[in-house]
Amino acid sequence: MAVRSLNKVTLIGNLTRDPELRYTPNGTAVATFTVATNREWTVESGEKREEAEFTRCVAWNKLAELCSQLLSKGRKVYVEGRLQTRSWQGQDGNQRTSTEVVISDMIVLDSRYKVQEEGTEVSPAPAPMQTQPPVKVKAKKQDDTKVEEKKNEPASPLSGAGEEEVNPDDIPF
Repeated sequence: MAVRSLNKVTLIGNLTRDPELRYTPNGTAVATFTVATNREWTVESGEKREEAEFTRCVAWNKLAELCSQLLSKGRKVYVEGRLQTRSWQGQDGNQRTSTEVVISDMIVLDSRYKVQEEGTEVSPAPAPMQTQPPVKVKAKKQDDTKVEEKKNEPASPLSGAGEEEVNPDDIPF
């Protein structure tokens, strides 16, 4: 009988800096950024304590490009992925080790869009309470057919008689 294992990480936190987007020599996009998560607890004396953990995250391919476009310092984000530990020889000759989260799923929590690595799809995700009405975005499926909009959403102040189609890749945030 095979023994199962699981390597899955889920984080909700804030970005400590803007993502850094680079490309490998063969043209593959890779984005790196750090997510800060906080933990609070009370000690026996009743004093509250808090500590922050800073986790390096790495995204690849289209997800890396989307992270670079959608994320910025201070944004609240949900990331899901796997732990990976790398070792290398530093320029000073010492052995270096780094553990990071290679993300496969990302949701910007202070926006309305969910991004997944499997495709270049941008789809609505649950959002916290909003102070502005949602903006309608017409996304296209891979077979170039239009995706139906939800009828129960309030009309956007940006919508009008001459609605033009918006490509989710053109959204600046």
